[in-house]
Amino acid sequence: MHGEIPARRPDVVPSTLVAVELGLTLHLTDRSIDIRDLAVEAEARGFSSLWLPEHTHIPASRRTPIPMGGLDLADEYPRSPDPYVSLAAAAALTERIRLGTGVALVAQHHPINLAKAVASVDALSDGRFTLGIGYGWNVEEMAHHGVEFRSRRAQVREHVLAMRELWTGEVGEYHGEFVDFSPSWTWPKPVRVGGPPVYIGGGAGPKMFAAVAEYADGWLPIGGAGVRAALGDLRAACEERGRDPDEVDVIPFGTLPDEGKLGYYAGLGITEVVLRLPSAPRDGVLQVLDEFTRFID
Repeated sequence: MHGEIPARRPDVVPSTLVAVELGLTLHLTDRSIDIRDLAVEAEARGFSSLWLPEHTHIPASRRTPIPMGGLDLADEYPRSPDPYVSLAAAAALTERIRLGTGVALVAQHHPINLAKAVASVDALSDGRFTLGIGYGWNVEEMAHHGVEFRSRRAQVREHVLAMRELWTGEVGEYHGEFVDFSPSWTWPKPVRVGGPPVYIGGGAGPKMFAAVAEYADGWLPIGGAGVRAALGDLRAACEERGRDPDEVDVIPFGTLPDEGKLGYYAGLGITEVVLRLPSAPRDGVLQVLDEFTRFID
């Protein structure tokens, strides 16, 4: 993910010439651009990665406020397609662009089934899959899956650890509070030993950084605000856990680029930023995609 700062070109603002790869995310729906078209067009323009969020469904009656406040939920949420099926379709038509969930609600899946789906997409993409995960916010959505809001973090942790057991060896087993299975076989195995990278999305805090340090490969700060102030705490959490902080990726997620922001992130040692596209039909998305290409060398 590291690159050299390219030579200055007269038609590009100098602050945009930074050694930062640019990924993309959007809230895919049945009304938005087709994921197959987006993946092909994004790869052709040199974007590094493509990430899709997940909501299994949205209960029609809901008391849980959205993270931004209020109860009004955008139409994209109940129209979210399955990200694993969508990314498998994208994998079939691309060769280089990395594909990820941003973020997957892993507590709402049985880990044996999810381990199979993730490994299958990873194998089909020749190891280009990244599992971005989150704890979730919609109490009613979780409840339909039998997930208690207060225990969702612990359940996510066990699901990730259990999936890694199935991905790593020929035989995997796990015995925990939420997940319990005896030695079992499952194929395919992911391309990378131990499974694809796992990144946790969410806001900064002691619980987040303890989880990243224990069982994740990186942190996805949603929106990208407050990263500088949080990096020291993340580093301390990794060192307390005995991990090398330099091995943990930080990828600002769902940001909108401007002339100085990417240079700012590069100055922090960040090597990839995921930009937010609108959930719109093909022409509208490709117009924004073309606007974003000016930030790519």
